[in-house]
Amino acid sequence: MSTFDTPIGRALTERTAGRTAQKRGFRLPVPGRDRLLPYLVPLAIIAAWQLGCSLGWISSRIMPSPADVAVAFWSTTLSGQLPHDILVSAGRAFAGLVVGGAIGFLLGIANGVSKLSEQLTDTTLQMLRTIPHLAMIPLVILWFGIGEESKLFLTSLGVLFPVYLNTYHGVRNVDRDLIEMGRVYGMSNWTLFRKVVFPGALPSIFVGLRYALGIMWLTLIVSESIAASSGIGHMANNAREFMMTDVVVLALVIYALLGKLADVVARSLERRALRWNPVYQK
Repeated sequence: MSTFDTPIGRALTERTAGRTAQKRGFRLPVPGRDRLLPYLVPLAIIAAWQLGCSLGWISSRIMPSPADVAVAFWSTTLSGQLPHDILVSAGRAFAGLVVGGAIGFLLGIANGVSKLSEQLTDTTLQMLRTIPHLAMIPLVILWFGIGEESKLFLTSLGVLFPVYLNTYHGVRNVDRDLIEMGRVYGMSNWTLFRKVVFPGALPSIFVGLRYALGIMWLTLIVSESIAASSGIGHMANNAREFMMTDVVVLALVIYALLGKLADVVARSLERRALRWNPVYQK
């Protein structure tokens, strides 16, 4: 039996569908419009950027042209440096996401369903959350050195709190009428959590995941620029010392593309996990 092939699941779906129907308006479909619109602004920016560099409005010492960045991409790819640095940075980012995301998720679930757990840990977590984790870099280097442990710690710490807050918020804001209905049907606590609470909290959990992905790349950029012997941040830092602005801009573009790719994957997982919800249906 499907998770939502129950009275509780159908009630959750119907309630969401009713709210969605009120918000949706009539839109005239335009063939191919939805595929082209996301790329119009980036293409316009690149075109204006190239035009400004070609006409001399933008100095190449300050900002290299897109053509120069493309040449830097080709040369670093042929040398093997860029693929290696991308794999290293992606591995660090994924490791930090798994560790920090798992801790934040478990704490959010625990504090969302247990008043005792919330009283024991939430205040401490909120105090730690207000400390800028990037300001801890000197202390983290003293603790872990400049190896992989310091980057993993910083990335995990940056990811933890967005996942925790949104998971906690999602669990606490599940419709109480559905929970009471589940109890009336005689569901155990585990069944109630699995079929009502967790599915109801999933939209908020995915919001936290997508927000955490941005924090993850931001933290990784800083940590790799300060203490690293490989990775995209290390490549950008070396290029800065030799005034290779095209490689520096290339590193920023690569970070942006990796961040977009991570967000696309997260949204795809979100649509798959929430395909029962009309809001996430195409």
